[in-house]
Amino acid sequence: MAATDTPKDVLTAIETVFRIEQARLIAGLARMVRDVGQAEELAQDALVTALSEWPKSGVPNNPGAWLMAAAKRRAIDGFRRKKMLERKHAEIGRDLEDERDSSVEQIEAAMDDDVGDELLSLIFTACHPVLSTEQRAALTLRLIGGLTTDEIARAFLTSESTVAQRIVRAKRTLGSAGLSFAVPRGGEREERLASVLEVLYLIFNEGYSATAGEDLVRPALCAEAQRMGRILAGLAPDDPEVFGLLALMEIQASRLPARTGPAGEPVPLTEQNRARWDQLLIRRGLNALSRAQALGGTNGPYALQAALAACHARARTAAETDWRKIAGLYDTLRGVMPSPVVDLNRAVAHCMAFGPEAGLKLVDEIAGAAVLDGYAPLPAAKGDFLFRAGRKAEARAAFERAASLTRNEKERAFLLKRAADCG
Repeated sequence: MAATDTPKDVLTAIETVFRIEQARLIAGLARMVRDVGQAEELAQDALVTALSEWPKSGVPNNPGAWLMAAAKRRAIDGFRRKKMLERKHAEIGRDLEDERDSSVEQIEAAMDDDVGDELLSLIFTACHPVLSTEQRAALTLRLIGGLTTDEIARAFLTSESTVAQRIVRAKRTLGSAGLSFAVPRGGEREERLASVLEVLYLIFNEGYSATAGEDLVRPALCAEAQRMGRILAGLAPDDPEVFGLLALMEIQASRLPARTGPAGEPVPLTEQNRARWDQLLIRRGLNALSRAQALGGTNGPYALQAALAACHARARTAAETDWRKIAGLYDTLRGVMPSPVVDLNRAVAHCMAFGPEAGLKLVDEIAGAAVLDGYAPLPAAKGDFLFRAGRKAEARAAFERAASLTRNEKERAFLLKRAADCG
């Protein structure tokens, strides 16, 4: 902590550090205490300790290790109070006293699994079949992504109270089932893979387009989802959808440097400086897409979305984009993965391929979908269609409606500017 730092600066730094370290902290603790709910509580206890001590001593050189040590001490106290098995107490206690003790290494080796990544292990645990699909995704986003219930709710297009209930019930179910922190193997892993892919993509999307706050993007979340996606690809080398999702994330992540302007404002896809797109990520994504297609996954949901992203990646300029091909791919995707959001994106593609009236016709067909109530991209897209059709007064009203719905400050400012441009 520098001498000029204010208490507010220090608290902000602590919160930032904790957000970065939270997922790994929970994953490591869950492997030790074999309970994800208790692991999250221990992580929060470590944060409280840091908030008390770091303003006086400064942020340590290795904050993650400091937080883990604090959480382990708390775990030991809890084991004493609850008179838990002496073996667990000894295992964690010895780990604190001497990290190089061979017996501790043997214990940790026994806890390890063939995934070799604690974060990924935690995802598989949170995606246990005893939980509903919604509970798995919400719990994993909370534990791994560190997202708030509000952010998760917007990702799911549902209410915050519903998400909060899912998370509480998921923790209760895992705890009452007496499950250990373990990674599934063989057939059980395959059964859980689809849920894991869904969760990884939701984490990526929150990073690619933040639902709330001052920043439009959260690249660290994208990078974490990509990292875990690459690990999954190594674990499931013959699964086309794993490579489809990896391709989709790599290609979309390639645009991050161009997605925002100097003030952090959003830059639409058609206006982005494509020279700023990360060509290495594009090549990785196209290679992963080729692998997915070679494995017979051409019409898988993730492979189809990756093919859509590839159309943009292959166009050297926005004018060269093959919008008719994109519209056709969305027609196929709609049959494979029907949803109001896919319908909205399909309307955008048809607008670009066949004119604004085609887009307006499709968007009006989905405007009554209850799940899109309060979804800012819907009136934003309609505003763009209306603007292209020359109906500027209606476009202005649509952009203002979208601005009133978004929780992201940069997006709100952008939408209000679009409204003002309508005259």
